[in-house]
Amino acid sequence: MITGTLCYLEQNGKLLMLHRVKKENDVNKDKWIGVGGKCEEGESPEDCVRREVWEETGYTLTNWRFRGIVTFVNPGWESEYMFLFTADGFTGEPHNCDEGELAWVDKKDIENLELWEGDKIFFRLLEQEEPFFSLKLIYEGNVLKEAVLNGKTNLLCR
Repeated sequence: MITGTLCYLEQNGKLLMLHRVKKENDVNKDKWIGVGGKCEEGESPEDCVRREVWEETGYTLTNWRFRGIVTFVNPGWESEYMFLFTADGFTGEPHNCDEGELAWVDKKDIENLELWEGDKIFFRLLEQEEPFFSLKLIYEGNVLKEAVLNGKTNLLCR
C-alpha cells in the first residue's frame, strides 16, 4: 500500500494546479492535479505535505487543513492512501517543478481541465466544506467504476 499526500493551495479564488506533462511513464500524464507525493519513511502526512509542497513549488506552508483520506484502488496498480490537504497560507518564491507546469486556475474553471473523474468528486466535497471525509475511488484502468463516501455512499449511483 502506497501512502502519499495531495495539496491544493488557494489564493484569491484560485487553486495552484500541476499539469503533469514532464515525467516519463507517469500514471497522471496530461492530467491536472494538486501538488504532493509519496510519504517517506517516518514522515507523518503533515511532514510529507510540507516537504512535497516545498519541493514541487518553492512555497513553505504556514496554514493548511487536513481535509480527508482518499483510497485509490485499481487492479493494475498498487492501492494508495492519499491524505488530502488544502492550504491558504504559504511563503516563499515559486520555482519550476520537474513533474509538470504549475498554474493558478480559477476555481470555477477547474472542472474544464483534464482531471481524473474521482478528483471531481473530492473537489465537490471540498467546495461544500464537507467535514473530514474518507473517499474510496475504484478504477479499472482510467475509468472510475465506483466511489464510496465514508464507507456507505456510492456516489456514481446518485
